[in-house]
Amino acid sequence: MKGILEKFQEAEQWIEKSVLIGCSDEHRPCFALDLGSDDSSSTHPSLMHWDGGALDKSVIESELQGSFTDLRKALFVVDGKDSSLLASAQSLLRWHDSHQYCSKTGQPTQKNPAGSKRVCRTSGVTYYPQMSPVVITLVSNGSRCLLARQPSFPPGMFTALSGFCDLGENVEEAVRREVAEEVGLEVESLRYSASQHWPFPSSSLIIACHALVGAQRSEISMDTLELEEARWFGLEEIMEGIERKPSSSKQGDGSFLPWFPPKQAIAHQLIREWIQQQTAQTA
Repeated sequence: MKGILEKFQEAEQWIEKSVLIGCSDEHRPCFALDLGSDDSSSTHPSLMHWDGGALDKSVIESELQGSFTDLRKALFVVDGKDSSLLASAQSLLRWHDSHQYCSKTGQPTQKNPAGSKRVCRTSGVTYYPQMSPVVITLVSNGSRCLLARQPSFPPGMFTALSGFCDLGENVEEAVRREVAEEVGLEVESLRYSASQHWPFPSSSLIIACHALVGAQRSEISMDTLELEEARWFGLEEIMEGIERKPSSSKQGDGSFLPWFPPKQAIAHQLIREWIQQQTAQTA
């Protein structure tokens, strides 16, 4: 990284802004550096850092023989190891961006070399990065599972229900509340599946669960402020949807066939687990 930045301006200043996000399999440290976003109002598009510094985007791309891309898209095309590093980088850099000043004194805070904390020299307060707990739940009534979509989703995409945990809630309470609020169903039982760190919209720890509702009490009452559509899917439709690519979802009449999050998302794992459970029961 230093070799590349030395070809531009103030390499040491930029390197000081980097944060440690992990180590490679060869035990080499991996760092992330925030080059900022496009300055669309500029005649010469550049990458603007939050402290006002700038690097020319096109020159950086030429030097690296690549191009900048949307991080959300990148997370779904890289492998698991790199996906974890990207998520850590996004969350840690955004945290530093929003904690430049002490909430107690208003004075600037300083980053430690690794980027694992910030300290206010005036008050002595040390700030550490935090994650918000989120539950994501695949609801089933025994023979079908429930998936939903929000208005902001890409056309045709459905996923499991999710939401932030409220203060004072445990995971079980959060799952029951979210399912009741979003689709009006009462959870009879639930079980934990896995967890995943997710950097959007901020750093979150996603806790994935399976929830069972009564087969006789499966009428959906959707929260239209949160969701655009929520419905039950049978096993055959789920198996088709999980293999369907977004690019092949659009139909001739302009409608879209359902497709689900890619394998890097924990919702994909929940759906795969449900398929395995259903196929085992029918075998």
